[in-house]
Amino acid sequence: MGRRRIHAPKRGSLSYLPRGRAASHIGRINYWPDVGGESPKLLGFIGYKAGMSYVYLVSDHRGSPTFGQEVFTPVTVIETPPMLTCGIRSYARTPKGLKAMTEAWMKKRPKDLGRLLSVPEDYNTDAKMKEVEESLEKATDLRIVLCTQPRLAAVSQNKPEIMEVKVDGGIIKDRFEYAKKILGKQVSISDVFREGQFVDVAAVTKGKGIQGVVKRWGVKRKRPKSRKSVRQVGTLGAWTPHYVMYSVPRAGQMGFHHRTEKNKRILRIGSKGEGASPEGGFPHYGVVRTDFLLLSGSVPGPAKRLMKLRYTTRPPTHVAETAPQINFVGLKTGG
Repeated sequence: MGRRRIHAPKRGSLSYLPRGRAASHIGRINYWPDVGGESPKLLGFIGYKAGMSYVYLVSDHRGSPTFGQEVFTPVTVIETPPMLTCGIRSYARTPKGLKAMTEAWMKKRPKDLGRLLSVPEDYNTDAKMKEVEESLEKATDLRIVLCTQPRLAAVSQNKPEIMEVKVDGGIIKDRFEYAKKILGKQVSISDVFREGQFVDVAAVTKGKGIQGVVKRWGVKRKRPKSRKSVRQVGTLGAWTPHYVMYSVPRAGQMGFHHRTEKNKRILRIGSKGEGASPEGGFPHYGVVRTDFLLLSGSVPGPAKRLMKLRYTTRPPTHVAETAPQINFVGLKTGG
């Protein structure tokens, strides 16, 4: 028998090119799904990645060989402190996309919010709310501006972040009444999502700086006595065309890319950090003290990275969106 040939093509998908640095360490959401329903609801939330652990749960994946059995599942713990509803915006659809019509901000704004926004002192919230209500005849979309409260989480940050979240369900007037009702109040993660639901996570991956082709693309090293170089590609391409094609592995930025992980299932929603942190807290994060999520699998980014959650755009059909039966939650010791 001859030697078995090992097939090792170049690693890395070309669909993610160019692999440049993200403009910000905060993820972005450019699309909101149409969930529908009779009652208005928020479609997004923000959390902070604490770390990873594992759970033993009863598999409810129909068609799987492990259906009905206890299985091991890695999970990511995301701390989700309550967010503050600080503004309302109405949008109208134009040939060039959505256009903001008018907005209204809450009356008593926290001091930390002043680091992001400069609202005049004589700002009349009631008059602006009337303008938003009058614009509903032309409006096609209504969104709520949520403000984070990082002082409640285990992150060394005081400056809050804002996120514009779509309100879906019912008619536009029902959405306005819902937004008017929660303006200036806190919104918790349990008011937006439920256990067993699938969500999409938008975040920025862990940055690894400038790397060569061997680490960045998985190119095989040349022989030790190779001419000039060992950790470089053997050729940059043919004589014609007279340029280096985009598919040729090149050195450059690795990590700190914007990514969106789809269909991450919420296994558990907890409060006050009960049963979420190991003894001593998570490495590089600390102890989870507020509301939290247990998401199946991994999510992009290091500890303390901000995560944007939204309703999934392509919900799966093989698993019902019901709360799973969790038998055990493993909490490793902090290090």
